[in-house]
Amino acid sequence: MSRIRLLSEQVASQVAAGEVVERPASVVKELVENSLDAEARRIEVRIQRGGSSLIRVIDDGIGMERDDALLCLERHATSKIRTGADLASIRTLGFRGEAIPSIASVSKFRLTTREREALVGTEILINGGRIGTVRDAGEPAGTQIEVRQLFYNLPARRKFLRTENTESSHVEQQIMLQALGHPEVAFVLVRDDRVVWQLPATERRIDRIRDLVGQELAAELIEVESSGMGGIEITGFLGKPGISRSTRAQQITFVNGRAVENPILSAALREGYHTALMKGQYPVTFLFLEMDPASVDVNVHPAKREVRFRDGITLRESVIDAVRRTIETTRTSWQSTFHAPARTAEVDLPRLQPDVPRVPEPEPRDLPGVSVKPATALGPLVAPARGPVAAPVPFQPPQSEPAVPAVPERSTPPQFRIIGVLGKLSVLMENESGLVLVDQHAAHERILFEELRRRLEAHGAPSQRLLMPITIDVTPRDAAWLERNTDTLQRMGIGIEPFGHGTFKVDALPAFVKEGEPAQWIRDVIDELREAGAAASTFRLGEDIIAKTVCRHAVKANDVLREPELVQLIHDLLACDLPYCCPHGRPTMIQMSYGELERKFGRRV
Repeated sequence: MSRIRLLSEQVASQVAAGEVVERPASVVKELVENSLDAEARRIEVRIQRGGSSLIRVIDDGIGMERDDALLCLERHATSKIRTGADLASIRTLGFRGEAIPSIASVSKFRLTTREREALVGTEILINGGRIGTVRDAGEPAGTQIEVRQLFYNLPARRKFLRTENTESSHVEQQIMLQALGHPEVAFVLVRDDRVVWQLPATERRIDRIRDLVGQELAAELIEVESSGMGGIEITGFLGKPGISRSTRAQQITFVNGRAVENPILSAALREGYHTALMKGQYPVTFLFLEMDPASVDVNVHPAKREVRFRDGITLRESVIDAVRRTIETTRTSWQSTFHAPARTAEVDLPRLQPDVPRVPEPEPRDLPGVSVKPATALGPLVAPARGPVAAPVPFQPPQSEPAVPAVPERSTPPQFRIIGVLGKLSVLMENESGLVLVDQHAAHERILFEELRRRLEAHGAPSQRLLMPITIDVTPRDAAWLERNTDTLQRMGIGIEPFGHGTFKVDALPAFVKEGEPAQWIRDVIDELREAGAAASTFRLGEDIIAKTVCRHAVKANDVLREPELVQLIHDLLACDLPYCCPHGRPTMIQMSYGELERKFGRRV
């Protein structure tokens, strides 16, 4: 007797529904995507008891005639694609034709629809996948779908649903994603007869973001500057340096209007921020990528959450470039904030002259022993040079005359006014906008970090020969990468060369590396540099060591700096490439506006 049997149509539909319909939020996602594909300009979503009791989606799209309304209830019936070749260029959010029949098979389902030019619409009632009633209906143009008692015929699946609040939060997350991806469409969300969101259509994406996440966070976003690298257009908004979260909850990315999750995009965002982000933190992003549909495969996940890219390397480099460009373009506006003239300028501090004496640059072999002067010396605070970097000259304490001559009377107002030092750590300054607090340790860390990194990139890292060379065996993928990047690794101070099939010999390591297991350290280096991408610094390998080194040598809390040194510290910080934060991602400056201070004193609401 045969042991293999053909499943009934009802059981097959319930099995298929398990891949598409995970929870009420999955139903909302599929139905809203169909409404967007139907050219809807207003979408209303109503739920009760987290969506397990009722989900109603109403749109004003193009609607369907009766034959199409009946046909859409069949599995794999769709208007989105015709042939297998269409899968290579999908431009719609839905395309499989599985969602509607899957939802209808596990719920009490009602569909009403009318085309815009039709006089009469169609109503279809379905109970657990079985069509019960088909009749005329006098509904407004568009489509309305009701899903009641989700999983009523699958008690085991219904038991896996979470609390009403949890399921409602998942529904709200789906609506938020769809609303962010399509700001030109108005959205309404009603939960248990209470309006949660009523979002009008808008032409500006930042307005939709502001409506969803609030004015406070929207004010901390900066618009993305995209170069269109690789034919990929990147737009959207990123959180300013220092704005981050402990999870990826607000790291939102869209590809051709579809919210997606992809490890390549996550790694590229992290790399783009680099030292502007603390370890363990994730950026706040609203990123929108437009690319050729043929270069992205959305048919790899039943719920279409994950996608694959034909050229992941180009995509990663494009995102990294866009993020870096955006952060760099904010530097001018950021500096202008702290450079703005103060309201009052009773004290006009002397400014360091540009012709500060310098000594010649030491030979590359002397770089590991770069001497960092103590906090009372102005040497490390000298502005980093562009190009060949010279060693700074220690600051000489004033004798009979000040070491830094005062600048003659100027016609332009001072850029900032130093008020004092709070707690022997925070420098208090006044600018046109209000009060500025500068962390002297974090600021000095950033100055030293960029100076030392430029030196090592310009001259290469000194290496130290191993007493006994070692060999490491790597995978074919790692071997190919090592062969392509041998010159880069040698510039970083790693003496490495092929030593047979899949084997490499290492006979030197950077002088600053103290590693008990060189083989594992090399493998970690390979992983880090591959993730960093081709656009990363050629001395990316040593940045963590540089950051730790400058942290030890930078001025500390309780270190007393004199007034000229404070001026030089601020001047050098503003000249850095990334003055917003220290190498560990902590902010260097905090601005408190006059308005904020007045609110704290009750002078304004």
